[in-house]
Amino acid sequence: MTLNMRKQHPILKIINSSFIDLPTPSNISAWWNFGSLLGICLIIQIITGLFLAMHYTADISSAFSSVAHIHRDVQHGWLIRNLHANSASMFFICIYLHIGRGLYYGSYI
Repeated sequence: MTLNMRKQHPILKIINSSFIDLPTPSNISAWWNFGSLLGICLIIQIITGLFLAMHYTADISSAFSSVAHIHRDVQHGWLIRNLHANSASMFFICIYLHIGRGLYYGSYI
């Protein structure tokens, strides 16, 4: 009887024990995913915010021009700006759902 490759290979064994055969309680539901989504949204916010801050000018006379520069002249600037805005919205949706799950299950104590 042969074992799976994921249980024999040394690198795959680490991944298997960390992600696939992770000993978790049976009452974990889909509501618990919002904590992970919060982390992903926060990482996206930080990375895209840093890239946007590299090209943004806070001066009152050139702020609009710098946003137009990001949109038009920076490579994939429109994508970075949209990712930053949409991940902020997703962050707040996830945080409200994450807090709501905690209130619903009474895990705020």
